[in-house]
Amino acid sequence: MRKNAAITSVILGILLIIVWEYLARGLSNLILPNPTAVFLKLQEGIVSGDFLPHLLTTLTEVMLGLFIGIVFGVGLGILIGENEFLRKVSFPYIVISQAIPKIALAPLFMLWFGYGMTSKIVITALICFFPLLEATASAVRQVNQQQLDLFRLIHASQMQTLWHLKIPAGLPTILQGLRVAVILALVGAIVGEFIGANQGLGALIIASQSMMDTTLMFAILILLSMIGFLLYGLVNLLESKLLRYKKGDTKH
Repeated sequence: MRKNAAITSVILGILLIIVWEYLARGLSNLILPNPTAVFLKLQEGIVSGDFLPHLLTTLTEVMLGLFIGIVFGVGLGILIGENEFLRKVSFPYIVISQAIPKIALAPLFMLWFGYGMTSKIVITALICFFPLLEATASAVRQVNQQQLDLFRLIHASQMQTLWHLKIPAGLPTILQGLRVAVILALVGAIVGEFIGANQGLGALIIASQSMMDTTLMFAILILLSMIGFLLYGLVNLLESKLLRYKKGDTKH
């Protein structure tokens, strides 16, 4: 079944490229470049090393922003998941803070943190913070009652119950939040670079727009898609490793 799905996915991708090629015929590259020109531009940028500094800048912003988002999102998620009073007090303000579009806050962050990497990292962290917090808080609260009663029966402390029961049981939910956050982290970095940056893939998109180089813009968009797909795949790999370890640990 998995092999058939992979083959079908590849065929679908080929069909989309064929449709793209058909739509691009007779149109200027300024409006819609053909796939061949886009992939050649992508290859040129990678082989020549022109994309490398921009790629490294964006990946640094993504990784640091995601790390900060994980630390605060998972940490606060555990706190409000364990403390019902704290959850009721803080959650409305957390939701309100997330309702404000981050792109509207980006100019403020540029003023507060400057036009360097720091402001982009802050935007990235804020964007991926909420799905991690929500997933972790839900994971900590949704525990099998019989297992919870068993831990109480053996007089396990709150920390022991959290570490040995709630977090392992809620791991799939937490990783589901991480899958969402890793894609949003990439979006956050690019949004920050759109507002103000002289380096990064987002800044390169703005530069290609000013140069009216649509082929370059499409090449960068494909590169971003590849990065997003790779990051998502890494989270899936991490999930399979952790769940396999969890099952092995349970058997022992």
